[in-house]
Amino acid sequence: MAEKISWLSLSNDVLEDVTSYNEEYKDFLTKAKTERLAVKEIIRIAEANGFKDLEEAIKNGTKVKKGDKLYLNNKEKSVLMFVMGEKKLEEGLRIVGAHIDSPRLDLKPNPLYEASELGFLKTHYYGGVKKYQWTTIPLALHGVVYTKDLKRVDISIGEDDEDPVFTITDLLIHLSREQMQKKLAEGILGEQLNVLMGSIPLADDDDDDDDDDKKDKSNRVKANVMRIINEKYGIEEDDFKVAEIEVVPAGKARDLGIDRSMIFSYGQDDRVCAFAGLKAILDMKQGEHTALAMFMDKEEVGSQGNTGMASYVLENALHELAALEGEYSALTVRRCLKNSWVLSSDVTAAYDPNFDSVYEKNNTAVLGGGIAVAKYTGSGGKGGCNDANAEFLRDVRDIFDKAGVAWQTGELGRVDAGGGGTIAYLLSKYGAEVVDCGTAVLNMHAPNEVTSKFDTYMSYKAYKAFFE
Repeated sequence: MAEKISWLSLSNDVLEDVTSYNEEYKDFLTKAKTERLAVKEIIRIAEANGFKDLEEAIKNGTKVKKGDKLYLNNKEKSVLMFVMGEKKLEEGLRIVGAHIDSPRLDLKPNPLYEASELGFLKTHYYGGVKKYQWTTIPLALHGVVYTKDLKRVDISIGEDDEDPVFTITDLLIHLSREQMQKKLAEGILGEQLNVLMGSIPLADDDDDDDDDDKKDKSNRVKANVMRIINEKYGIEEDDFKVAEIEVVPAGKARDLGIDRSMIFSYGQDDRVCAFAGLKAILDMKQGEHTALAMFMDKEEVGSQGNTGMASYVLENALHELAALEGEYSALTVRRCLKNSWVLSSDVTAAYDPNFDSVYEKNNTAVLGGGIAVAKYTGSGGKGGCNDANAEFLRDVRDIFDKAGVAWQTGELGRVDAGGGGTIAYLLSKYGAEVVDCGTAVLNMHAPNEVTSKFDTYMSYKAYKAFFE
């Protein structure tokens, strides 16, 4: 039996690669805190590495050929990156599909209000969260607002050292006797996730007789908050109705542990796999099959909408590529999808000994064990899952073993403890061979999650081998 690949088996050169890779990864996490910011950073990196806009190729009727590198920007919320292979499209793709949305708080359309001389923003949580985890931590705002004259304004407050941060208050322990008796799910309710914005009332000399809020002496703090926002960004309160603003934890991705072996950051589900897929397609050698790295939106809320995996963005892109290949037919696209191999690159749970009762240890991934292959996801009796075929698992194992990839198997937890899903079932419907394959994470869906640097690097190495 071959020696197990682990931290202790890595040469000094490989350890340097692990460190270098994770420094890049931390920078990506810090810059890509929302799906829009992730798309912006992915496209910036792609263009710097020679990828061209597929829309331009379509507009110009440019024929595609082996080695061409193309990306598709889908509404600034999802991205597809292709490297054309030696074989025709109908012989299938090698796909690594991640998602770039993460659990967060979204501002409501009418978010700003005042209560007891404090200014707040109302939010609606996005994805599966433990609501109590979002209180008393520093928060930042990111998003896009359009003014009535159609001007776009990008919002980013809370990340720079000179920026203020925001927070959601919690009840002081001295008065928490009743709260502490509640179930965790009821200790903080959705309508209590209100972001504290300010406390200084508008001065009399700043009053404006044409502004109802400024006339209303009971809303002077709200008026002052809006004055500051208007002065900085040129937007009015009514513009929030057509805005997309997300509330996320403030701060940079950091090393975790005295040995610096782990990463502590928001949004690692699933940007850990997204970054690994990005680096893999950038660094891959020419493959026989066309490689596709997908960075999708809306996975945390079911992959719906025109930027999620349930949309037709992949099919539409393949129809366009087939036309640019020169021998277009709808049948070519159907064959392409049916003959594809897919790694649904989403994270899985890492074993946490502090919560042993919900894990089945023999079948749960561990930090430092390498990339995790999950034959199936779902809940209970595999409800809602994709279940990979043994023949495909055989081929994936062969690829990883030959490339020296450390890998392990994993399930989300004990059979009756809960469950979850990924985009895998949405790709398997075409007849493609699909398996879930991603990085193990502690604190999944919390404001800050934990990964092993060994596992993040092995995820990159696995996806690169799969592409090649």
